[in-house]
Amino acid sequence: MIDEQLRLGGDLRINRVGYGTMKLTGWPRGGRPDRDTGTAILRRAVELGVNHLDTSNYYARDGVAANELIRAALHPYPGDLVIVTKVGALVEGDDILLPPAEQRGLTPDGLRRGVEANLRSLGVDRLDVVNLRLGDRGHPDAPLEAALETLMSLRAEGLIRHLGISNVSRAEFERARAVADIVCVQNLYNIAARADDPLVDACAAAGVAYVPFFPVGGFQPLTVAQLATVADRRGATVPQVALAWLLARSPAIALIPGTGSLSHLEENVAAGRLRLTDDDLALLGAAVTTPAP
Repeated sequence: MIDEQLRLGGDLRINRVGYGTMKLTGWPRGGRPDRDTGTAILRRAVELGVNHLDTSNYYARDGVAANELIRAALHPYPGDLVIVTKVGALVEGDDILLPPAEQRGLTPDGLRRGVEANLRSLGVDRLDVVNLRLGDRGHPDAPLEAALETLMSLRAEGLIRHLGISNVSRAEFERARAVADIVCVQNLYNIAARADDPLVDACAAAGVAYVPFFPVGGFQPLTVAQLATVADRRGATVPQVALAWLLARSPAIALIPGTGSLSHLEENVAAGRLRLTDDDLALLGAAVTTPAP
């Protein structure tokens, strides 16, 4: 059982190791497990203590959709399950094939369609948390404040409980917090990609959860060597050490590692119980480059 929790918005308690559902669909490309394995992974995740799922209506390809798998596997949902969805330039999975000018998910109508599509596909009346994703290809100047105002209107209608943001800079984080109560940030971050170090610390200071995507990817050879050394010390795997490092990095961090494998799911959840020593952390710290100011 995972023994550490964070609060989203003060009222939603999540265990610090969650699960990201994108790999169950093969979206936008790549392999995926069969449907029975996908539903088994979701059910097993909840059995292991996972109560934080990351998803989106547009995580869908060739008839396999993350939200529909979640609904098939877990509905009616456990009372403590927190499902975090996202909206952005895309509404449906196939929208990624459109030219950016035809991707209309960030317009007021598109944001409403995105929220309503998530509600419908998950089979709920209100979404626990909706992340606004910015910065996608072809959308460098997404209307942050206007988009958040639209989502706040939908929240006032009772369709959304809390708001988060994704793929944002430190400056956009501050702008967003000036407009809305932000409960989480979802950005690229791992032991080898630490440009967001200042934002991680800012989230911790503000009581905002920081949720890294690609938590165990893109490591350089030196980083892999240091991770392997610590893994050998702890009787763990390299991905487990990378996840444990993130949990040690900041109390604001919550994880959503994705996988299409039941055995990898078990390993990822077990990483939540792996405690790195000061010596381990010092060795891993030497394996990364200090981010540019």
